[in-house]
Amino acid sequence: MKKDVQQDRRWAVERFFSGERPHSICVSLEHSRSWLYKWLDRYESDDPLWYQDKSRRPINPGQSTAAEVEEQVKLIRLSLYNNGAFCGAQAVQWEMEDLGLPHIPSLRTINRILSRNDLTNRRTGRYQPKGKAYPVLLAEHPNQTHQADFVGPCYLKGPIRFYSLNMVDICTGRCGVEPLCSRSGQAIIDGFWAAWKRLGIPQDLQVDNEMSFYGSPTHPRGMGPLIRLCLHHNINLWFIPPAEPWRNGVVEKFNDHYKQKHLQKVSMSSKAELLQASHDFEYRHNSQYRYSKLGGKTPLATLAMMSKKMCFPKTEQAPQYPLKKPEAGFYHLVRFIRSDLKLNVFGEIFMLPSELQYEYVVATIDVKEQKLKVFLNSSIVEELNYKLR
Repeated sequence: MKKDVQQDRRWAVERFFSGERPHSICVSLEHSRSWLYKWLDRYESDDPLWYQDKSRRPINPGQSTAAEVEEQVKLIRLSLYNNGAFCGAQAVQWEMEDLGLPHIPSLRTINRILSRNDLTNRRTGRYQPKGKAYPVLLAEHPNQTHQADFVGPCYLKGPIRFYSLNMVDICTGRCGVEPLCSRSGQAIIDGFWAAWKRLGIPQDLQVDNEMSFYGSPTHPRGMGPLIRLCLHHNINLWFIPPAEPWRNGVVEKFNDHYKQKHLQKVSMSSKAELLQASHDFEYRHNSQYRYSKLGGKTPLATLAMMSKKMCFPKTEQAPQYPLKKPEAGFYHLVRFIRSDLKLNVFGEIFMLPSELQYEYVVATIDVKEQKLKVFLNSSIVEELNYKLR
């Protein structure tokens, strides 16, 4: 038979006040002496329900998120989502900081708020790549691979027109942000040089097929200023396939972050303010933004944990345009070969063998040998004369 513990409590107190010894009460009811004294302390003659259990909820439950703060998190997250912007915990926290709200929760608290209000969108299962094999660059240590891209043209009050040269170190997530007034040859060199003085010089640099990156379609073999700059500093320059911006996905995503958290937030009216604000945003991102792929660490904290030696420009002043024609080195184009079997190298067409149909190939220009070498899965399948001008 199930024991009636509440009845035991009443009997124990009644027998104690009637003069019975504590030892005999505890033995007969099969309870400890401490149990008896606990209910003697709880007994109150004017409380008819003194023998019932009390709530075990802590009197001081510790710090809890105020309802007002939780509501702010929910509204900001929904606003970001509805505007097609980044809407994770990091983005919500930055938005609260930018709005000047007095109480900014930690990332962990924001994540809990989003989770319990069903405001998280997560991919289910591992991503399964589809289609043909693509030659992905390694990014196992700092400055092994950078991705770079332009945002713009953008306009300040004045009006002042500018382009933002954005680059990201894939391994550590560090960014470089350099505003340029134009995309002329010297501006390209100055922009990369200034960013490399802060980030370091990469081993591989990946860009899209924007004309300012490769030179001119009128002279496809002329090696534009960026190609020459990279060749002079032993950097492998890689051009992604045309019309496939997702191949430069890391910097493309960063560009959205840059627009949302910088261009749309900061008021700038001069070139000096633009430069200072761009570098402030760069430092804020590198020192505060936390990536799940980095185990929740910031880019600078990740860099500090790695002992890889990095290379920086040896001179303060950037090289002057036009740069001398390089005599050695390589630069690469990744291309998808369709049914017409045409390889497009900056507007110049080369025909390839049929076995390369519907495959991604790497077209490597060997500057020293003046050759165009076509690789499939690291194996050379075609070699053509390619005299550079």
